[in-house]
Formats: sequence, structure tokens, C-alpha cells
Amino acid sequence: MTTSPPPPPPAPSTPATPDEGHRFPCDQCGSDYRYDPDNKSLICDHCGHSEQVGGGPWQSSGLRELDFDAAIAKQLPEAEIEITRVSTCPNCAAQVEFDPTTHAKECPFCATPVVVDTGENRHIKPKGVLPFGVDERSAHKAMSSWLGRLWFAPNGLKEYARKGRKMQGIYMPYWTFDADTKSSYSGQRGTVYYVTETRVVDGKTVSHQVAKVRWRAASGRVQRWFDDVLVLASKSLPKSYTEALEPWDLSALEPYQPQYLAGFRAEAYTVELQEGYGEARAKMDRVIERDVRFDIGGDRQRIHDINTAIADVTFKHVLLPVWLAAYKYRGKTYRFVVNGQSGRVQGERPYSAWKIAGAVIVGLIIAGGIGYLAAQQ
Repeated sequence: MTTSPPPPPPAPSTPATPDEGHRFPCDQCGSDYRYDPDNKSLICDHCGHSEQVGGGPWQSSGLRELDFDAAIAKQLPEAEIEITRVSTCPNCAAQVEFDPTTHAKECPFCATPVVVDTGENRHIKPKGVLPFGVDERSAHKAMSSWLGRLWFAPNGLKEYARKGRKMQGIYMPYWTFDADTKSSYSGQRGTVYYVTETRVVDGKTVSHQVAKVRWRAASGRVQRWFDDVLVLASKSLPKSYTEALEPWDLSALEPYQPQYLAGFRAEAYTVELQEGYGEARAKMDRVIERDVRFDIGGDRQRIHDINTAIADVTFKHVLLPVWLAAYKYRGKTYRFVVNGQSGRVQGERPYSAWKIAGAVIVGLIIAGGIGYLAAQQ
């Protein structure tokens, strides 16, 4: 069998130093802290000093919801707004926050070189953050194991990813929405019953049961309180990737403190609040429809109309942790993401043409052998 050409040499290792994200000086030596998921504290790699998150000038004011209508009317208090410096990737349009001392970087989402500009982004402050619980080494191991289970992935890419650069910790932006809903509906409840029908087959009378549905009008009301309906506020990764990272344990959300971002990057949201609410409403509507079907009961349901009144809509901007690797291999970018809380992996599913061709040939040989043995017998 023809072997694939040798892979390109792996990119040099680039450790995740504090200047790749938010910076906080060590109280002892002035070097930069980084947030350590293992110890759940700030660590100074220079002198070893550590500090618990939550004290000092970064003390949080608590995790609370904001009024949706006030935000849409641009009437949020100025204290809920912040201005950050971001860089927009010319390839995937990701907007990633950078430290002012950073001059040039590679986009963590698609590996495209990005020159940092001085653009400023005015947006709603994060209210909650889910701190990293999985460190880079564990995330890289999970990614390598996931790739290793893909039979048709090119061996060169597996080795390239295993030996290549470190993964980057990114806090991805999300919206969460709370709402109180009351819905009235009209429809029909179907009850299945069976009748016996007969027919003649080859001169014989054959009986069989036929299912019928008896429909009756149905109407009523359902009510549901929605808590923390989660919507991705980024367009830099396919939804199939981020949805595959779920579920997230949002009960572990902490009130936002910038200390959690020490040594990491954070992406600015590119899905605006109203657009995010539209996605949340679609999720709510699917749940309400399920509630209506349950309320109608019976064996079958038809829904003619649902009218939903929604009230007390609140929201939060939250940051969730993702480890990300983007590799350019043979002219194509492969992206892999790891849930920074659970370690769940998702990404491109690369295929090796050589492996697929080899599998087809082996399959044909086996099929030919079986056919030959059958012919001999």
C-alpha cells in the first residue's frame, strides 16, 4: 500500500504566558499572576507566591441579573458598561481582547496571523464567569485521545497535534436569559383505536387490525419559568462545536472577577443582546410546545395555535472556559475545542484519503474472498 508523504514539522511550543491575556502583578515580586485551575488560585510562576481569588481591589459585587427591556432601550447604568481593546481576525471575524503591550498575535480560532489594532469595543460587562477546572495539560491529553480514536484521521495530523503548540485558554461569551411565560393553546387530542378489516388474499380471507385516530378538540394553558437559557454570543466557532461541549454546570458560575482571566484570553461578544434573545425565545418555544403536547395528552396531538405572554425577562453576560487548538496542516485549518470545565472534546473530523482507499481495498479483498469460498461450496 502506498504510504502518505511525511508530515510537516510541528510548530514550536509556545507556552501560555501571562502576556497572552489579562495581567495582574504579583504582590511579592511584581511578575504576572496566572489563574491555576488545579489550585483555584492565582499563581506567580516567578516566585511561587499564590493568592486566593476574591480579595483586594477586585472584590466582586455579586452575580445578579439585568433587566432586558432597559438594556434594549440603552438605559442600563453606565457601571454595567465597559470599554475593552480588541482585535478582529480578518479571516473568521473573531474579536479577542488583548493586553495593551501585545503587538501581534495569531488568531486562536483559525491560526491566522493578526496584527493588533487599537480598536475599542463598548459592551455590557460580564456578570458571571465559570472558572477553568481543567488545566492545559489535561485538555491536550483529552484532545490527543479523541484524535486517536478517529480511525480515518491522518497519522501526520495526529502526531502534529500531539507534539505541536500548547492549547490556548479562551473565555467564550454567552448570554443567559430568565423569563416567566404563560401560554394558551388550542388543538386536538387524538385517541388511537383499532378496527378489524378483512381482505381476500389468494382465495383466502385474511383479517388484520388497522389503527384509527379519534380526534377531539382540546385547549388550555401552560406556564413555565425559564432559568438561565444559554445562548452562544460568538460567531467564531460553528455551533455544532460549542453545542457538542454541553452540558455546562451553570450552578458553578462565580460572580465575575477579572482575576479569573489572568493568563487567559477572552472573546468579546459578536452576537448582540437582541439577537441572542431571539435564539433564546426559539429554545423557549420548543420547550413550551413540548409542555403543550403533554398537557393535551392522549396518544396523538395536533397544535393549532399557541399564544405566549412573556414577562420579567432578565439576562446576564457570562464567560465560559474553552481550551482551543488551531492547526494549519497541508493548507487546511483544523480546530479542536475542549470544555474547560468537563474536558469534553469536539472539533474537525479529518480524513486521510490513503486510509479510506486502503479500507476500501481491504473490504473488496475480503468480499472477493467470501464470494470465492461461496462459489467453491
